[in-house]
Amino acid sequence: MSESARREVAGVMAEAAASWLGMLDDGQRRVAVGDVGGGERLRWFYTPTDHGGLTVHQQRPAQQRAAMRLVASGLSRAGYVTVATTMGLENILDHTEGFVARFDRERGRDPGLYYLRVFGEPGGEGTWGWRFGGHHVSLNNLIVDGELVSTTPCFMGADPATSEFLGGATNRPLGRVEDLARELARSLGPRAILSAKAPSDLVTGNRSEIADGDRVIPLAGIWRDERFPDPAEWAKLQAASDAIDERAGYGEGEHRALEYTARPKGVSALEFGVEQRDLLARLVGTYVERVPVPTAYDLDALYFAWAGSTEPGAPHYYRVQGPRMLLEWDNTQRDANHAHSVWRDPSNDFGRDVLRAHRQAHH
Repeated sequence: MSESARREVAGVMAEAAASWLGMLDDGQRRVAVGDVGGGERLRWFYTPTDHGGLTVHQQRPAQQRAAMRLVASGLSRAGYVTVATTMGLENILDHTEGFVARFDRERGRDPGLYYLRVFGEPGGEGTWGWRFGGHHVSLNNLIVDGELVSTTPCFMGADPATSEFLGGATNRPLGRVEDLARELARSLGPRAILSAKAPSDLVTGNRSEIADGDRVIPLAGIWRDERFPDPAEWAKLQAASDAIDERAGYGEGEHRALEYTARPKGVSALEFGVEQRDLLARLVGTYVERVPVPTAYDLDALYFAWAGSTEPGAPHYYRVQGPRMLLEWDNTQRDANHAHSVWRDPSNDFGRDVLRAHRQAHH
């Protein structure tokens, strides 16, 4: 992403953020605005928990429209369609589960329970950012001196990952994110497979910082609060979390094989043939092209690794890793019909390094 493009996108974001904030009353603003330098900006989730900020439900229709305009400013057209579709899938998931109350609230699967928060004052010189998140969506953006400097972590998921349309058509919001990787894994064969079993979730989870030795976090650990006020509801979540881990059947060997390390695991792109390199480039594109102007990267520096079966419909996981890039995918839960994908910058998620350098230079 060139500097001019980053500045142009930052300008659009600032105008959209200021417009949205200008429509809020004092009570809404207290929820919608946060400290750009505080630890809250570094907290992110992809479970149906409180993500922090003003929800869609807490806004009037015109405010909702302005909020989604801000969300769209940080996404490509395809990225925005994917996020909007993911939000709508909450209705499908509610139908799948029988329209029952869940997670200690009136409606557990709720397309209105997506949160938007602006950190700092949009526009001009200085630092500000914004976050949008809810079940299976987390967008995190930081702008410094009028330039967009960070768009990670960027999470998109889908549950169900595949659902039916009339006439035998299917809805697969992240279909290419899965299929390109499977095709690549099959072409590489056993040398790309780290484990015959796939982990129950993303290995790095929703950690604010990634470090050597990171392993899968149980589902119950990826929530804002440790417990629900209703102990019965928390017991249900804990039981579901335990069942997911039990089905994964992961032992020490599997955890060790898949744990995150700064040194990439898997097969280097330098060993790829022409068609394999093309597959990898298209796969990476399904992540970096989520934002308005894709981030540049060095294909030769990337590694690809897979875990689980390469048969469609079977639980599986993959990872693409290189300097300043980590892509993770997991589709194991709900009989491998519940997909998670994330794009991260292990050395600079949330723009921490840029923000630190900015403060040192100006204070």
